[in-house]
Amino acid sequence: MNYNQISIVFKPFFVILAVLFSTSAISQQKYIIGNSNHFWEKVQFGGGLGVGIGSGYTDISVMPSAIYNVNEIVAVGVGLQFGYLSSKSYYNSFVYGGSLVGLVNPIPEIQLSAELEQVRVNTDYNSTPYRPSYSDNYWNTALYLGVGYRTGSVTIGARYDVLYDPDRSLYGSGFMPFVRVYF
Repeated sequence: MNYNQISIVFKPFFVILAVLFSTSAISQQKYIIGNSNHFWEKVQFGGGLGVGIGSGYTDISVMPSAIYNVNEIVAVGVGLQFGYLSSKSYYNSFVYGGSLVGLVNPIPEIQLSAELEQVRVNTDYNSTPYRPSYSDNYWNTALYLGVGYRTGSVTIGARYDVLYDPDRSLYGSGFMPFVRVYF
């Protein structure tokens, strides 16, 4: 095959490719121009409330959060946490801090999550006949990896703190169930 035959064969091929790429580029450009920034339409608010009371024990927590839906599969967000724990005649504890959240929905019903949480724990222990009163103040870092079943705006699942340390962690276990709601 000489040079003229090659160019005759490939010219239509290159023309077709050029038309396809230019059409694709124009349609992408229209998409970008037509897709104005609707940031707040992609934001959802939610969080959690918790109250536990019984036999001299009180646990009250408020955890507001917001996520930004990058697309139908990925969302990122932030959260705050405020809590009060008390055990009669033993301790009073205040917890406050924040978190970064990443959510992935490989299919609409399944939600995978990663959450980095940093909270300050301020605990005052009451004196007993066996020890004097004292305070324990520290930062607690947790990295939760979780999976849940999602239906509508509610996700029910479980998560595990991969940084869990039984001597310093805020919670009694690294594993915990959750209910997550976003509107």
